[in-house]
Amino acid sequence: MTDKAAIGILSAEQIRASLAAGQILIDRPLDADQVQPASLDLRLGAVAYRVRASFLPGPNVLVKDRLAELTLHEIDLSHGSVLETGCVYIVPLLEGLALPADIQASANPKSSTGRLDIFTRVITDRAQSFDTIPAGYQGPLYLEVSPRTFPIVARTGSRLSQIRFRRGDTHLTDTELSALNAREPLVDGAFRASGGLLLSIDLEGSNGIIGYRAKRHTGVVDVDRRAACDVLDYWEPIPVRGKAELILDPDQFYILVSREAVHVPPDYAAEMVAFDPLVGEFRVHYAGFFDPGFGHQAAGGAGSRAVLEVRSHEVPFILEHGQTVGRLVYETMSERPAKLYGSDLGSNYQAQGLKLSKHFR
Repeated sequence: MTDKAAIGILSAEQIRASLAAGQILIDRPLDADQVQPASLDLRLGAVAYRVRASFLPGPNVLVKDRLAELTLHEIDLSHGSVLETGCVYIVPLLEGLALPADIQASANPKSSTGRLDIFTRVITDRAQSFDTIPAGYQGPLYLEVSPRTFPIVARTGSRLSQIRFRRGDTHLTDTELSALNAREPLVDGAFRASGGLLLSIDLEGSNGIIGYRAKRHTGVVDVDRRAACDVLDYWEPIPVRGKAELILDPDQFYILVSREAVHVPPDYAAEMVAFDPLVGEFRVHYAGFFDPGFGHQAAGGAGSRAVLEVRSHEVPFILEHGQTVGRLVYETMSERPAKLYGSDLGSNYQAQGLKLSKHFR
């Protein structure tokens, strides 16, 4: 995407060069803060299609052709519209791609999207998996949007997902991760690695609270408005009790936090992945990429917790303090970005502990 062919995640500067080279296609100019240190926010287009079911188009099918079969109705997003819980919407994005043969990409919900329990996945033409864009892909991008807990207001230009571009095998092995940790500690507690840096759950809490349980039948949340909603109208704080454990109710949504504070050095990026689906009947849905500088002292971090979006399935499940729930996979950057996550960009979640999304006051 640029003249540099270094293996790694592309930086903000390389993303802008890709745009100038016509490898990222846009229907209107980028927003001023749309390019992040190691990713690009994706914007909703003009219309949302309410569909009967989620789908993958498959190797020989265009998304627009499946939409012609599955659409129930169209929703104009130009002035903002309500997207209801329990419904599935497909939204063409304002960004498309014309990737070169040596660049692939992956997508992930933005942190605030995950903390609102909005299920999102990027789909491409001929896709056989979600959130994965193969090297050399040329075509449009679509976002599947399904609010799970709160009805939302979204509009053309709303940013619910983000995309990260990479060249080559960027992932650090456990051996490489251990060596990096020896040079620059990645976690404030014991370093444990198994397919990434292992993280556990904090159920001892701070300020008398261990987490939040989402309320049902609430008002709408406007995804573009900060501090517009009162916390107690949407969330039930979970108080600290004598025993450091929590029983997850089936299909209830929780915001919890990792026991460890983590650090992403400036020459690396990271992503949360599930630990092991066999350890219990619950899902920890990690939304958002961890950009270079997350938790980095020079960028105002000094270690930041990972906020965890948790949902139990089928049966109640007991989480215990210190239980391993996720892995933070580190990747090398192609180059160090000029601005890091945190104080350089006024980032929302630097130096965070247990924290709801930016929409709540």
